[in-house]
Amino acid sequence: MVTIKSEREIELMREAGRILAKVHEELGKELKAGMSTKEIDRICEQLIRGYGCIPSFLNYEGFPASVCVSINDEVVHGIPNKHRYIQEGDIVSLDTGVIWKGYQSDAARTHMIGEVTPQARKLVEVTEQSFFEGIKFAKAGNHLNDVSKAIGAYAAKFNYGIVRDLVGHGIGTHLHEDPQIPNFPQKRRGIKLMPGMTLAIEPMINLGRADVAWEDDEWTVVTMDGSLSAHYENTILITDGEPEILTLTK
Repeated sequence: MVTIKSEREIELMREAGRILAKVHEELGKELKAGMSTKEIDRICEQLIRGYGCIPSFLNYEGFPASVCVSINDEVVHGIPNKHRYIQEGDIVSLDTGVIWKGYQSDAARTHMIGEVTPQARKLVEVTEQSFFEGIKFAKAGNHLNDVSKAIGAYAAKFNYGIVRDLVGHGIGTHLHEDPQIPNFPQKRRGIKLMPGMTLAIEPMINLGRADVAWEDDEWTVVTMDGSLSAHYENTILITDGEPEILTLTK
């Protein structure tokens, strides 16, 4: 069931989103070649708790960290590790969330470490832009597939692989709520969007083919062909007008 949030709930989700936007900003500034992914997780958890929040991801279905750190061909859900280091030229996706007074926010950013290849830069930029293309249609009265179609159509122009095995989702008191939000067109229109819906929209785009595989740790998702992957996500609120992006600093 897709929940419609009350004004009180929306205020709490705004605050959860505002805090997460700050966490991402501050965490992004800390990234440098030679850091372990475990160190990124330590800083992330410290930031989240410093704002009086609980890390959404920590122990979520057994996930052992506060942030997913996915490097290069890792699509999502990379587990931080003290023996894994980020390097010059890497693209690093950070996906994290916070719980503020029982309400969740969820967002992801892909960072470029030092000088990256032009292909890597383009992939990161197109992935981010595909989110913004999608939310042009995230308006009351439109259908969910209008958003999915717009994301997929934009990424497809560049012949990128649009991941199909993982999708965006509703969000509220739970990290994952209905509806599922694919980043590619569906046969059906999907639900009609209504004011008060809160959605986590998250394009995951591969430089090569769309196919992905799960690693033996049962969390880390990688591109099947070893190509680079980027991820960009925000929590948004459907309103009577333009959507409100809760996890971006104004």
